[in-house]
Amino acid sequence: MCGIIGYCGPKPTAKVLLEGLRRLEYRGYDSAGIATIKDAELTVIKKTGKINDLASVVPASLDGQYGIGHTRWATHGAVNDVNAHPHVSQNGKIAIVHNGIIENFASLKETLEERGYRFVSDTDTEVLAHLVEDFYEGDLEEAVKRALSLVKGTYGLLCICTEEPNTIIGARNGSPLVIGVGDGEMFLASDVTAILGHTRQVVYLEDNEVVKVSSEDFTTTDIRNTPISKKIENITWELEEIEKGKYPHYMLKEIFEQPESVKRAMQGRLDEEYATAHLGGLNMSTRELLEIEQVVIIGAGTSYYAGMLGAYMIENLARIPATTELSSEIRYRNPIVKRNTLYFAVSQSGETADTLYALRELKRKGGKVLGICNVVGSSIARESDGGVYIHSGPEIAVASTKAFTSQITAFYLFALLMARMRDLSFEDGLILLRGMKELPDRINAVLKQSEHIKHLAEKYSYARNFLFLGRGLNYPVALEGALKLKEVSYIHAEGYSAAEIKHGPIALINPDTPSMFIVPRDELRDKVITNMKEVKSRGGKVIALCTEGDNGVRQIADDTIEVPEVNRYLNPFLMVVPLQLFAYYMAIKLGRDVDQPRNLAKSVTVE
Repeated sequence: MCGIIGYCGPKPTAKVLLEGLRRLEYRGYDSAGIATIKDAELTVIKKTGKINDLASVVPASLDGQYGIGHTRWATHGAVNDVNAHPHVSQNGKIAIVHNGIIENFASLKETLEERGYRFVSDTDTEVLAHLVEDFYEGDLEEAVKRALSLVKGTYGLLCICTEEPNTIIGARNGSPLVIGVGDGEMFLASDVTAILGHTRQVVYLEDNEVVKVSSEDFTTTDIRNTPISKKIENITWELEEIEKGKYPHYMLKEIFEQPESVKRAMQGRLDEEYATAHLGGLNMSTRELLEIEQVVIIGAGTSYYAGMLGAYMIENLARIPATTELSSEIRYRNPIVKRNTLYFAVSQSGETADTLYALRELKRKGGKVLGICNVVGSSIARESDGGVYIHSGPEIAVASTKAFTSQITAFYLFALLMARMRDLSFEDGLILLRGMKELPDRINAVLKQSEHIKHLAEKYSYARNFLFLGRGLNYPVALEGALKLKEVSYIHAEGYSAAEIKHGPIALINPDTPSMFIVPRDELRDKVITNMKEVKSRGGKVIALCTEGDNGVRQIADDTIEVPEVNRYLNPFLMVVPLQLFAYYMAIKLGRDVDQPRNLAKSVTVE
């Protein structure tokens, strides 16, 4: 959620901090601020609104030898300048930025007030600033550790002090924090995108680790002062990958990147000689894979819907019982972990708090958990027993698009691998494999219809309610389509199995509530057409996503979007892309902030 940036080095500190905050905008925020120190003088500037609003009040003359910055997504306290970060200690010498939630802040605040500390904000973070001051005896690192020993909750934080030149203290527990190692300069950030323009060498902090950073080096310990040796890793992303390039918005850019991102997710993993897939990152032997009796997939939001599709494929193709669970629910249900059950934790960022905590609970109970992630070095990637990197490249828009198609690619590869080990014939495996190889070209063909989809979005932009309906593999696609429309256009939308329309949702049908039907030429086509007729007979408008040349669908629907014919298992790849474009163009027509929709954050790192 919140974004964090810290810098020690010779460059203009305020400029570096503002640049880093701009690269963190995609995470979602409602206010921002920076704190710099020069010659033992602390300067704090913070403001609600966008980074440009903050930059407009930062004096051009502001300099600093080191500093910290923050984008806030409100959890405790209203959205205003006072509640924005950084927060400052009562003596004005210590500044702190914090991502996470301090669960026991109320009791800590009460104790501090009894000791004479005055609070000016409504945030939980201000407690940390006063606690650090209370413990400070000339060693900022020690004061931070003593303060954190009293804290219950999650944090990724940075702290600076006027009495300790060229020093930033960082700490992590449940919220990501990465160290950037430069040449005579050091960075700290919640996300590598904030520092990619300066260095590719990074170090990932683990939970309960503390780092002391200067412009020349860093040292890491745990909260009990035990030294920890850290490995420096190299980031492979190019800076251009996090720029919009020729596109007006990141969301549109990422939709159009899907032919390449799907290709990367498959690259080196398809084996035509044996009609199977290779997934070495699973870290499981053939015998261990054969012993799997059940698969459980956990995720949140778009990743949950990708998991639903994965469960469908694993059951249909590999004939292994598979289910999908919301990661926010499974942890608190005291899950029963059975022998020979394989778990997948799905998260684009690899930092989704609900999914990470669920992973830890499953592992604590002895479960084997594999990760499906996009971000190399993320928490879920490091803490899982193995898994699959989807290699989508940076996804900056808050609404996930290319990560969804890459995640389902990973599940299709796993389903193919398991199916070929069990009952799927060589010939059927080869048909699916070759169909997957053709997907980038097929997705490109869909993208060429963007102007037609834009026209339909504008035509139906009057609607304030939408229904999305699909069957089988395309039911999760309907759910994802509804989510995308809600996220970026703020139009109320519901996704249903088309068969369920008779069991309640049909009451919503009227001329002002269009229905988007997903009806490819497959074994459920005729049943979905019956549902379309039910909507039409009640005065509802129907938009149909169908296979090219399907005259039967054309005759019923008010409008159609046609996609190339593919293997029936592969329809979701082509059906979801028009829904992404439809949501995008609807949002543009309505004047929405597409890349940073209101109230949303890219990576939800708090419960």
